[in-house]
Amino acid sequence: MLSKKTKYAFHALTYLGKHRDQKTILIHDIAEEYGISHKFLENILLELKKAGVLGSKKGKGGGYYLIKEPKDIPLSKVIRLLDGPIALLPCVSLNYYEPCVECKNEAACGLRSVMIQVRDEMLNVLENKTLADILDRE
Repeated sequence: MLSKKTKYAFHALTYLGKHRDQKTILIHDIAEEYGISHKFLENILLELKKAGVLGSKKGKGGGYYLIKEPKDIPLSKVIRLLDGPIALLPCVSLNYYEPCVECKNEAACGLRSVMIQVRDEMLNVLENKTLADILDRE
């Protein structure tokens, strides 16, 4: 399940994508549009900025803007950035692998085998869908 933080990030990115004709967008405008706490949204946007997805400008006429084209922002990147692993079990995660403590034989674990398939299908969608796909549907 996506965290609120990640859902809000997608809302903010969608808003920024819809308003690309404007130079910058104020946090206040996004927060008001989606009913998000200004401070919470500010932290999310700072994380996206540090990850190279957003840029910002201070002062008069300042705010946030996309520095990448929407087609170059895969959904998987945003989810991993804000929520961490995409896999449902740590033992099948590609980037955050950890053995499951209760598992005695990982190679023979039926649950793990199924969760690898689930991970692969989810990754196929999330790595091939981008912010542009969200914008195209709205």
